[in-house]
Amino acid sequence: MSEPRWVSWARRLVLGFLALFTLLPLYAMLASALKPLRDVQGDWHWIPTRLTVEPFVEIWSTIPLADYFVNSLIVSGAATVLSVTIAIFAAYAVSRFEFRGRNLFSVTVLSTQMFPGILFLLPLFLIFVNIGNSTGVVLYGSRLGLVITYLTFSLPFAIWMLAGYFASIPKELDEAAKVDGCGPLGALLRIVVPASTPGIVAVAIYAFMTAWGEVLFASVMTDSDTRTLAVGLQEYSTQVDVYWNQVMAASLVVSVPVVAGFLLLQRYLVAGLTAGAVK
Repeated sequence: MSEPRWVSWARRLVLGFLALFTLLPLYAMLASALKPLRDVQGDWHWIPTRLTVEPFVEIWSTIPLADYFVNSLIVSGAATVLSVTIAIFAAYAVSRFEFRGRNLFSVTVLSTQMFPGILFLLPLFLIFVNIGNSTGVVLYGSRLGLVITYLTFSLPFAIWMLAGYFASIPKELDEAAKVDGCGPLGALLRIVVPASTPGIVAVAIYAFMTAWGEVLFASVMTDSDTRTLAVGLQEYSTQVDVYWNQVMAASLVVSVPVVAGFLLLQRYLVAGLTAGAVK
């Protein structure tokens, strides 16, 4: 039975409004990035009268954007790799083995997602400072400390999601692998991991995006040498002026890796989230 015509038009109207609501800010960002600074600070015009690519060139010299870019890549990449690696082994143990404290571990992992992240800011700061004072291992103001911080955000979700994904894979596959001579580790790496590619990719995307765009912890846990992009963009604002065209240009540049990765891997992300949610 076909739906009424008014329902179809109502759906198109809603989708069109949502598309407009999403695309207008992107257009304003792009238009501002292609204008001279005086045009951005003056009366706003939706159609730029003068176009220039100078803001995209100047963003690299106004602040050390390339250094911040490298810091973000290192921190986000390391946090993603560690989060996925640890989550794979933890989720496999939760989904395949019975051990004392299994349910308590699962509940604890989920309960960490109930608290706002800002509650962990002061405890992590004190822990990092005390570790540095007592052992000499520098965590505060270092990339390593920021990676550990981001693990506290992404790891619980990664374990919870992969545990549900692994549980949907029949245990008979593990038993067949053991018959062929594989141990638990071999069954995990040769059977479970390849069959769970969508879920693993989804977790990796989540971990990377969480670390890439985080501002609060990065602004407290870093110094001038380890500053990330999310914090470094604030330096386009000085006591004298705000380089709005460069802010928009830099925002477009730093969003490219995340957007490109999402577009390339979105089918894995949708499949992984759907399978984990159903389980």
